[in-house]
Amino acid sequence: MTVRIAMWSGPRNLSTAMMYAFAARGDCVVVDEPFYAAYLSKTGLNHPMRAEVLQSQPTDPALVVQGLLGPVDRPVFYQKHMTHHMVGGIPRDWMAQVTNAFLIRHPARVVASYAKKRESPTLSDLGFTQQADLFDQVANATGSAPVVIDSTDLRAAPVEMMKSLCAALGLEFVPQMLCWPRGPRPFDGAWAPHWYGAVHGSTGFDAAEGPLPDLSPELAKVADLALPFYDRLKAHSLRA
Repeated sequence: MTVRIAMWSGPRNLSTAMMYAFAARGDCVVVDEPFYAAYLSKTGLNHPMRAEVLQSQPTDPALVVQGLLGPVDRPVFYQKHMTHHMVGGIPRDWMAQVTNAFLIRHPARVVASYAKKRESPTLSDLGFTQQADLFDQVANATGSAPVVIDSTDLRAAPVEMMKSLCAALGLEFVPQMLCWPRGPRPFDGAWAPHWYGAVHGSTGFDAAEGPLPDLSPELAKVADLALPFYDRLKAHSLRA
């Protein structure tokens, strides 16, 4: 029996580092943002490396779902998902067949990081509203709040938080999850050259984060709009 973990986050949430951590377990296969091409195809949005993304993945979400639920050769299947990819026409019924978890990060940190890679982000770009909607969907379907982990807590206490996360997911903690080889990984999405520079230079989770960044008035407005959605999930986040 394969444990299938769908980890839902917005961009710039430490989501790639978390994927690398699970890939380092040795008993886990991972997939990187499998609905990205379908999302771009349906929305027509002009993201960095759009052509490469569209060529690298199925644009038919039904084919993506088949891969998410199909056979794999490892006991753990970790799926890195972006919440903003789940637009109309992309099915959600398959979520009942996986273990859903949520990776969150304070909006001010997300906005500051995202704006360095793609100018003038909107609330929709950052996935906070969609993340809260997916969280509610899972909670209503299961009768309890799904697993939530905050990236700030993770960076402050990686050993303790990864142990808590694994326990909450019904997995054994593996110390190898705390480190990985420097550089690109073979399972990186086609968009990695634009987005993954920092994580490619890492060999583990970064040190604890400092104070919240200063934002321009325009970016601060976006962060303020996202904050209530973050706070709702933060109330359920794991403790070390």
